[in-house]
Amino acid sequence: MNRAAFFDCLRKRESGVFGTSLSQRQVTATDAILDAGAHLPIDHLAHVLGEVYHETGGGMYPVKETVFRSHKDQNPSDATVIARLDAAYRRGRLPWVSAPYWRDGWFGRGGIQLTHRANYAKLSPYVGADLVKNPDKALDPAISAKVAVEGCSRGLFTGKKLADYDGDPFDHFGARAIVNGDKRVTGHDVSDYALAFTKALRAAGYAEKRAVSARKTPSGGEGAANGLMDVLRRIFEALKGGKA
Repeated sequence: MNRAAFFDCLRKRESGVFGTSLSQRQVTATDAILDAGAHLPIDHLAHVLGEVYHETGGGMYPVKETVFRSHKDQNPSDATVIARLDAAYRRGRLPWVSAPYWRDGWFGRGGIQLTHRANYAKLSPYVGADLVKNPDKALDPAISAKVAVEGCSRGLFTGKKLADYDGDPFDHFGARAIVNGDKRVTGHDVSDYALAFTKALRAAGYAEKRAVSARKTPSGGEGAANGLMDVLRRIFEALKGGKA
């Protein structure tokens, strides 16, 4: 694909995402996602980009939990992050948290943030790094990109995966459940971002390959007919060979 054309499309004010400029840090992190997801169908890659855009507030680059683009210190100490989360928890600002998961250092890191030790362990084999031994590896743009791509493709975040939402068109709204189970508030935003990235990928000449969706396999028609024909063929071969 033509990456210059891709970024030129995103820099247009009407793109709906970055406006008219991107920082080098944004470009580097986005490039890493394009590298990690180069094998994905266009809708899948666009959705991963849209998820990361939403999760990072448009930054695209991996950060520690509690860090926003407006913060001067983009890499606070672990102790600072833990103290921020403890304070928010005490004030009731994290109502979805039943028990603090961050006190042993397993707070969120990355473009799509990993939390809890079990999730750091789960993603490690897929990204080529021991994220339990060194959780800050998730802040490396290349590894963060692999976490996003592999997590979305394999359903490692919530159990939902990209292929579950294949169709014509791809269900970007529903696919928000891949990262966040409650898609009602954020699904439309992620869908808009993903469509903006789809447009940029097409402008860059990204291949229009599509995945075959298990969810879309028909219960009747061609899919069922092919399955029936296969069964009949097996029965015929068994009868012919005297096995039935």
